[in-house]
Amino acid sequence: MTEHGSRISRVRDQMARQGVDTLLLSVGPDLPWLVGYEAMPLERLTMLVLPLDGDAHLIVPRLEAPRVDTSRGSFDLIAWDETDDPVELVARMLPDRGTIAIGDRTWARFVVDLQRARPVLSWCRGSEVVGPVRIVKDDDEVAALARAAAAVDEIATAMRDVRFSGRSERDVHRELAERISGAGHERLNFAIVAAGENAASPHHEPGDRKIGDGDLVLCDFGGTMNRYCSDITRMFSVGEPPAEIVDAYEVLQAAQAAGVQAATVGVACEVVDTAARSVIGAAGYGEYFVHRTGHGIGAEEHEDPYIVAGNPTALVPGHAFSIEPGIYVPGRFGMRLEDIVVATVEGPRRLNHAQRDIAIVA
Repeated sequence: MTEHGSRISRVRDQMARQGVDTLLLSVGPDLPWLVGYEAMPLERLTMLVLPLDGDAHLIVPRLEAPRVDTSRGSFDLIAWDETDDPVELVARMLPDRGTIAIGDRTWARFVVDLQRARPVLSWCRGSEVVGPVRIVKDDDEVAALARAAAAVDEIATAMRDVRFSGRSERDVHRELAERISGAGHERLNFAIVAAGENAASPHHEPGDRKIGDGDLVLCDFGGTMNRYCSDITRMFSVGEPPAEIVDAYEVLQAAQAAGVQAATVGVACEVVDTAARSVIGAAGYGEYFVHRTGHGIGAEEHEDPYIVAGNPTALVPGHAFSIEPGIYVPGRFGMRLEDIVVATVEGPRRLNHAQRDIAIVA
């Protein structure tokens, strides 16, 4: 059985367990993960119709049909013309009664039109079906994540020899974007560059602020490489950082290490969050750790499982996620340390290996 054929089989098993008769997938990561085709986010409808039993059909606009690789044999391709009604075409493929799971990213206009066309059907989120399958990465997926992680590790290492002083955040952002592309990523997902007080905003948008002597600079960057994502955060200091920064960063390193160490098979995600958070809290910085400890990663840069308080999901082999505690003091500084980790029966496996100290740069 092919890779995508195996995934379809596992998703159908999940459909059967949940009483779902048909799965509909449009734009978003679920479709390429399942059949290898990524729909463009157009006003023209693309939709996979996957019944519990019988053939799967991929409905695409005719002008998009040349982009579809049908060699995998996991679906039949149906191309619709500009004068056709694709919603009606999909609606005719649905059962007379039962439950339909529809992809979470599907445009609302198509969801509403389909529900109007088939009002007697019950509807649920596609992530409830695909999510439990996608969340556990197989060996090939872990290998793909490891390759992406190695690529950004090299960038993080190379940036230690880059001059920061006198450049704008946006200029460093551009360099990171170019390096990510040059390292084999097809897509830049983000490249946060935040200097000094700007780093107290965890998702700061790089701007014209000039980086100067004494600045602590947060760089958080990642992209998509062969359909799997990378994500890493490292800290840089223009000149030797002051004692307060050194002390706070030692707390951050200890918190990240505690989070990684706690991420063993069978442990709840919320327990991992607590392990990292308690270190920061004990050092007096608890109010400045303002986000979850981590997020899942795979075909999306953020996906299940989320390493956050209130999530009782137990880690299993193949769960991949970030461990990224942070300390953000408004108006003064911010810092974060992030690696991707995979839960294995042998223990937590870090995929990122770039140095984790504060890099001293010019």
